[in-house]
Amino acid sequence: MSPEEGPEYQTPPTCDLLGLLLTNRRPTGAVNEVWPNLYIGDAATAQDKTLLVNMGVTHVVNAADGPRHIDTGPHFYKDTNVLYHGVEAPDCKDFDLSPFFTETADFIHGALIRKGKVLVHCARGISRSATLVLAFLMIKERLTLVEAVEVVRKHRNILPNVGFLNQLRHLDSSLALQRRRT
Repeated sequence: MSPEEGPEYQTPPTCDLLGLLLTNRRPTGAVNEVWPNLYIGDAATAQDKTLLVNMGVTHVVNAADGPRHIDTGPHFYKDTNVLYHGVEAPDCKDFDLSPFFTETADFIHGALIRKGKVLVHCARGISRSATLVLAFLMIKERLTLVEAVEVVRKHRNILPNVGFLNQLRHLDSSLALQRRRT
């Protein structure tokens, strides 16, 4: 049920989300298309410029940006036509990734409406990148958290850390409340 169908919608507890994320896991590759022209991948994929060009990737979101993480940045892609957005985030349950939800969703949305292809990555393409993609689907595509998880899980095993899941739960609740008011 979507939030538009009434006030009955409730963001599920973290344990239910973990159950959804851990059910029916199957092997997934280094990179997977999880939404039309939106990919989640690992660091090796992001660092393979030939692969990115062959895939037609036009935009990269690095959810593990910075010198202590995966230090690509716009300079790494200067010999390509790839536009870059970096989020310097450790995969740590105490890190607040939520301030980056809207700006990253805007970046992804802008790329997709211009018919671009977006790779969102972190080290393994499981936690940080998945969290940002789920937030995008919730903010821009108006999916609930459960709907977003189900869509992505059809194509890739993901497992945001508990802190990130709780931040997504908070986003889900606030978006549901906003939608009920409009």
